Amino acid sequence: MIIGIGETILDIIFKNDQPVAAVPGGSTFNALISLGRVLGGSVFFVTEVGTDHVGDIIVNFLADNGVSAEYVNRRVNTKSHVSLAFLDEHNDAQYQFYKDHANVSIENNFPEVKKGNIVLFGSYFAVNPVLRPLVKAFLEGAYKAGAFIYYDINFRASHINDIPVILPAIIENMKMSSVVRGSLEDFQYLYASPEHPLSAAEVYEQYIKPYCPCFICTNGGKPVELFTPAVRAEFPTTPVETVSTIGAGDNFNAGFIYGIEKARREGTELSIVDFSTMSVDVWQPFIDYGQRFSTAVCQSFNNYVDKDFSIS
Repeated sequence: MIIGIGETILDIIFKNDQPVAAVPGGSTFNALISLGRVLGGSVFFVTEVGTDHVGDIIVNFLADNGVSAEYVNRRVNTKSHVSLAFLDEHNDAQYQFYKDHANVSIENNFPEVKKGNIVLFGSYFAVNPVLRPLVKAFLEGAYKAGAFIYYDINFRASHINDIPVILPAIIENMKMSSVVRGSLEDFQYLYASPEHPLSAAEVYEQYIKPYCPCFICTNGGKPVELFTPAVRAEFPTTPVETVSTIGAGDNFNAGFIYGIEKARREGTELSIVDFSTMSVDVWQPFIDYGQRFSTAVCQSFNNYVDKDFSIS
């Protein structure tokens, strides 16, 4: 069972200042859609949307792609979130968000998490003070149950002014996580300055290792870096002509989680402790699946892998 918790949003994508696509999105949402498509079930999403037409699009899209909408909270007389994503010459996106973080709400209605389940969460949703009590309680329950907890920092520049308020929640999240993943850009926003940029190794030693033993750092088309007590490794990326980089990190998460689920279905027993002691050879296929999912998404305007995506 794979459980994601996060926000949903309708992404309207612009190229050369003209709209070229409109697709349901959100960091955890994107990953779960890809997982629903390749796994065909046992994927659940906890989120909130309005009862408007955009909310209908999102809920129907989940159901059509193998993701249960049982725990989607629909708020009456509330508009669902929308973002405008403007692609630059490198097809990287700059965002404008249209949402009201102060009025988001989720019901205390969560799936029961059991040992061996996988929980995916991250972004501002995971630290929003309005939602924090419920999100924290859910994560604590998952941690105590022995779930594998994957935390994607996914921190946006638009929340830099919130750092003093939300940093304690980020640390709490890391303490409960089996693996923390983030882009190097996330940590520059959180901890660095233009005069003193951080390396992935510095991020791990100073800001991750004290709270979580396992850290994956992505950095666009540069190698993926892995840090654990047992492993320090780089995994080169394959150059690809991008159409859009929206969803690249989200689908790295999806591919990594797919690798874990695939190994378990094939009979491999994996525990939280295992991940901090695993050799690089054991990590390799999980990172590889992450890169394959991410590469596939960069070649279209979709936020998730195609329904006929081949992983053989």
